[in-house]
Amino acid sequence: MDTATRLLRLLSLLQSRPQWDGAELATKLEITPRTVRRDVTRLRSLGYPIDAEAGIGGGYRLGPGGRLPPLLLEDEEAVAVAVGLRAASTSMVSGVEEAAASALAKLNQVLPARLREQVSAIGAQVAQLPQGELPTIDGETLTTLAAACRDTEGLRFAYSTHDGTDSNRSVEPLRIVHTGRRWYLVARDRDRDAWRTFRVDRITNPERTGIRYTFDNPPDPLAFITESTGIAPWNLVARVRVQVDAETARQQLPPREVVVDPIDANTCELRFAANDLGPLLFQTTRIPWPFEILHPPELRTAVHALGQRLLNT
Repeated sequence: MDTATRLLRLLSLLQSRPQWDGAELATKLEITPRTVRRDVTRLRSLGYPIDAEAGIGGGYRLGPGGRLPPLLLEDEEAVAVAVGLRAASTSMVSGVEEAAASALAKLNQVLPARLREQVSAIGAQVAQLPQGELPTIDGETLTTLAAACRDTEGLRFAYSTHDGTDSNRSVEPLRIVHTGRRWYLVARDRDRDAWRTFRVDRITNPERTGIRYTFDNPPDPLAFITESTGIAPWNLVARVRVQVDAETARQQLPPREVVVDPIDANTCELRFAANDLGPLLFQTTRIPWPFEILHPPELRTAVHALGQRLLNT
């Protein structure tokens, strides 16, 4: 194995897991520990930040910063990255589409013919349903919000509500939730002293305040989004007690449509909403476990009537 090939192989190994013992690297590369040390020195001279710790529990690891190392991918990894980039190229986040398309073009240039054919086949045979007119998310805004969530740092931004009312908000961000169609920020509104959801496409000019905070009892972000967008805006709310544990129900029911509240180890309550009985009836008939309708009574009547019709068919 020549030096260049060995250095690339060493970089690939360092990327594959957080830390490597020098003896392990030597065995993998079929070289001596001394050669490993020399190769690490060569990579450092090329701008790759490789940290080393001596003693028990020590070893080599690829640190952050420095030059971006070349990605050396296995066949399955290369196909997965290409498919992911193709999907990202149709996202609604500004800037991501162009970057994903550029990265995909670069990857296609270096893919072996057999893998390029696989990626092309997937692209040609997979169709995406139209999403309708969805708002575009500003990539820089999304990055700023995510960084503030990560660092538990306050945010200030301008916000436009659904009726066009503009306001300035000061919040403590918790999490960004993507429902598949829209992006939401879950945060505690400092001025209103209450938890709120904010559509990311309606947020402009976000600024980090530098003020850190801690949460005493934050809500579950996914459940909070479902409550705020799937329950609160609608006129009719169904409550159904189901003979199954809450975790199983959450795994099998669409989280954007159904809120699951545990009752005990084997029982939970489902809540879902709509503006008329039709969608509630449809949702109820999809429940695969024994259930009891708690509210509203007209839903119970409609389910009984449907059951009778089916028995008489």
